[in-house]
Amino acid sequence: MFITWYFWYNALVIVLCGILAISLRNPVHSVLAVLVLFFHMAGLYLLLQAEFLAAVQVIVYAGAILVLYLFVLFLVNLKEELRVSAFVPGVWLGRGIAVTLAGLLLWAVPSFVLGEKGGWPSAAIQQTSQTKALGMELFTAYLLPFEIAGVLLLVALIGGLVLASKNNDTELDAGKGREQPSQSSQVKEVCE
Repeated sequence: MFITWYFWYNALVIVLCGILAISLRNPVHSVLAVLVLFFHMAGLYLLLQAEFLAAVQVIVYAGAILVLYLFVLFLVNLKEELRVSAFVPGVWLGRGIAVTLAGLLLWAVPSFVLGEKGGWPSAAIQQTSQTKALGMELFTAYLLPFEIAGVLLLVALIGGLVLASKNNDTELDAGKGREQPSQSSQVKEVCE
């Protein structure tokens, strides 16, 4: 009985936080709604006895990804961004698209078949552990996609660093056409 109530509590909070994340006007409040959503997703993973995935959900998503969202929010000029018109011209058109997608999802739900899939039946997972089964599957059958994802993330990180470092101390002064002095030379001038 408790497990049923626990599931419905998590499911309700996840749906409500998802709606709040896309409907709140303040982006920081939206990020906080996503934080609550991530913690309740971890609660659902605990219900499925996937403790490793619950820990990864909290550490990676609630910890790292949400901090990244906050950094992006602080770097973007929010006052200017809020004046931009919406992507969808009418509110009712967007709501109609959302209702249509929800209807298609509900129409497709009965076609899903329950049962065990993959090379790890539940008896094999109970003998080892979910973390070991995930690691074995990830580093044997899916090693190449795992490495490709790692290289893509590395390229994205390097690209982000290149884009963020455009304000270095050898940047040309826009008004005078000469190089700006570095911060260390400015400190030396002030000290003298």
